Amino acid sequence: MEINKQISEFTGLDIENLWEFIVTWTMGYIPKIIWAVLVLWIGFKIVKIIEKWINKIMEKQKFSPMLKWFITSFSNMLLKIMVILAAAWVLWVQTSSFVAILAAAWFAIGMALSGTLQNFAGWIIILFLKPFRIWHYVEVWWYSWTVKEIWIFNTTLLTPDKKRVIIPNSDISNWSMINYSAEPKRRLDFVVWVSYNDSIDKVKKTLTELYEKEERILHKDWLTLWVSELADNSVNFNFRFYVKSWDYWAVKYEMLENIKKTFDRRSISFPFPQRDVHVYNEK
Repeated sequence: MEINKQISEFTGLDIENLWEFIVTWTMGYIPKIIWAVLVLWIGFKIVKIIEKWINKIMEKQKFSPMLKWFITSFSNMLLKIMVILAAAWVLWVQTSSFVAILAAAWFAIGMALSGTLQNFAGWIIILFLKPFRIWHYVEVWWYSWTVKEIWIFNTTLLTPDKKRVIIPNSDISNWSMINYSAEPKRRLDFVVWVSYNDSIDKVKKTLTELYEKEERILHKDWLTLWVSELADNSVNFNFRFYVKSWDYWAVKYEMLENIKKTFDRRSISFPFPQRDVHVYNEK
């Protein structure tokens, strides 16, 4: 009796009305709870099916592993939030207030991490547009680097003397860049200066022979060789051909050395800057 009295004082209902209230509330909400549980169970099953379908599409399109991880995790989180909101709606929870709280929290986090989110957005741009990949040789900020690692917030570049340079992704995605490794072949351009005393035909024959001996040159019929300028102290030749991108530097340096050695053997001279001085005797 004492317990019944205390319960009545706490709830404002007598014990009979209290039990009636509990039974009514339970009978009214049990179907909603069952439906909410079903919505969650079926919804999560559908999320798994959609996730597998997205993964199959990305595998066919050969997405990078980092991009696959991001799309999978983001879509999984978004779909599960939608399922939870649907279950809350079944329970007659005011989902509009819940969504407003989520939006306010997301806005506050975004303001606090604005710079970090810009780097994250830059990472997404890099992964989707693929302006460069790992081990590509690129030129950015008037310097040439090799891309070593692409992370969520920054990209690691490697200098020729093996120094690591870490640059935020937002800076890379918003800056102009030259990618030397994007294409499978590159053109090698030489300007060869020779003296006016040397025969043009002899020079062209010598350069053509060096061109034909180099096995790493692509498209043997794409040679460009002509007199480009009659300069003050020299006759200038344009000497151009294509090589594979990864052979570019090796062929360039070896060809320069071979040009000098062959010209020396054939007595083809490289001119030095010259100036004619005229002396007049004044009486």
